[in-house]
Amino acid sequence: MSYRHSMTCYTEGIRPTMPVRWRGLDGLVSVYWEAEGQTGAQGYYLSPDPRIVFFFNDVSSHIRISNRDDGIGRHCRPMTRAIYVPAGVPMWTRFTAPHVFSHLDLHVHQDRLLRFLSPPLGRSEALSVLRRPVEIQDAAAVDALARLLVDEVAVPRKHGIYAESLVGSIFSALLDLPQQTGERPAALLTPAQMKRLQARLATRPDRRLTVAEMAESVGLSESWFAHVFKNTTGTTPLQWQLGQRIDLVQRLLLESDLRLADIAAQLGFSDQAHLTRVFRKSCGEPPATWRRARLAG
Repeated sequence: MSYRHSMTCYTEGIRPTMPVRWRGLDGLVSVYWEAEGQTGAQGYYLSPDPRIVFFFNDVSSHIRISNRDDGIGRHCRPMTRAIYVPAGVPMWTRFTAPHVFSHLDLHVHQDRLLRFLSPPLGRSEALSVLRRPVEIQDAAAVDALARLLVDEVAVPRKHGIYAESLVGSIFSALLDLPQQTGERPAALLTPAQMKRLQARLATRPDRRLTVAEMAESVGLSESWFAHVFKNTTGTTPLQWQLGQRIDLVQRLLLESDLRLADIAAQLGFSDQAHLTRVFRKSCGEPPATWRRARLAG
């Protein structure tokens, strides 16, 4: 996904002490700042997408933060080392003393986070998680991940998937995820997803799709689709697809005058013998015998 964050940002009395370093990845942007703020320096920030701000030093005694529309007033609080700001939540900051600091900003398109969180949590729970702000002072667990990411932002040495996995780990560590207690219910395809899959399959005359095409039709990754499909149907995607083709063979045998060789060609079997072998294995008898028995009845 091509993505550039569009945060509204106004600052006064804050200046970078080094050139800003950043790196754009799939649906996210990582930005590293080294800066200083004067006493009374202030800022206002508002982003349409979720973001994380991670400070590499303790700023709690130097920076105050508020999300109230009156800016920094009675309801301000100390800035913690790591904060998660949901999409659309405004933030005001003010320095109470001069301070030199460095921090990492992670801006992520909400759809990108939903693709990451929905498979293990479900879409409804993932949306709930993304609406909950988080502020953590003891961020030692994230510090090492953030430093590795800064190294990749400053001098990319590895494939982008490495940096993306670091971003995913940082979000996983900071977001207010539900605790996993006991065995989670098996993830399943919804009835609507199964209907979309069957409709997509029906558009193909030979009733054949790759697993990647099946996954794309319901909006899932190929690996996760194969997992939840097995939970839903008790069989693999390709075994299920073969069953759909055999069902169509049966319908054509009963409702058309097509020869078996023509049916085999139409549905993507290599030849009549191949269809006969598959049909016998599935139905217990050759297609010609199966057809005669049902038409005679």
